[in-house]
Amino acid sequence: MIENHDFEKPILELEKKIEELKKFSSEKDVDLSAEISNLEKKLKSLKKGIYSNLSPWQKIQIARHPKRPTTLDYINLIMKDFILLCGDRLFGEDKAVVSGLATFEGRKIIVIGHQKGRDTKENIARSFGCANPEGYRKAMRLMHLGERFSLPILCLIDTPGAYPGVGAEERGQALAIAENIRDMFDIKIPIVVVIIGEGGSGGALGIGIGDKVLIMENAYYSVISPEGCAAILWKDAAARKEAAKVLKLTAPDLLNLGIIDEIIPEPEGGAHRNYDLAAKNLKEAVSKNLGELSSFKMDDLLKARYEKFRKMGVFKE
Repeated sequence: MIENHDFEKPILELEKKIEELKKFSSEKDVDLSAEISNLEKKLKSLKKGIYSNLSPWQKIQIARHPKRPTTLDYINLIMKDFILLCGDRLFGEDKAVVSGLATFEGRKIIVIGHQKGRDTKENIARSFGCANPEGYRKAMRLMHLGERFSLPILCLIDTPGAYPGVGAEERGQALAIAENIRDMFDIKIPIVVVIIGEGGSGGALGIGIGDKVLIMENAYYSVISPEGCAAILWKDAAARKEAAKVLKLTAPDLLNLGIIDEIIPEPEGGAHRNYDLAAKNLKEAVSKNLGELSSFKMDDLLKARYEKFRKMGVFKE
């Protein structure tokens, strides 16, 4: 297993070499099929060896991949008729959270999710997916809209944490998140939550209370980032790999601890390598869980939602 930051580098180099051979073979009309076949077999074996033995820190790198599918990518791939709804009706619009109405599997739903950018300019505009108070208040406004019209809610989490700026604190960042956590327990409509990339701290929890909480295979969910944990416990951000290990933030760890309900498989190497397959797997999981939740009586649904979160953790006197 490759432990350094560039653990995918050997794969990328081999893929590049295969493409060069294919191009050379085509342009020069030379039969290199045997060589290409051997390299493809080597590539397959290399991928299997690396991706089946990823460390927690390496999974975090995949979750943070700049080309990883975002909320808007999944909306475009598995939903129709998306109508973007903006603003919290109190302060303004937060581009770090996208929300609106969409058609999923023939039925209208409310979809809410963190949104990162594809380049530096867009990331700055979207605060790198770190929501401000108005983003969480907008999310709650949309949830109440869904409740009013009996529309199921799908929340897609992908944030390193809530925005830490002075303005966000002045506008009540902690209060906005706390109110969302409180109010989501009482929303009288099925809620499915999926961590599609990063699930950091209260920034994730602000839209993270649901009847079912799912996670993509290479996503993570944690009370703090590995870098933040390392800086506090080891006084050294370079200890992030060790922090990632002890935080138990990977999908298998979270399933074992009862924090999440289901792991959604990703294409080999991560969701960024095959958008269509990643979206297909997400769609199937969300469809299955929404179908199961639709059979619950509302009182039973709310009771189960409450008990789901109350039983998390270990309590000692």
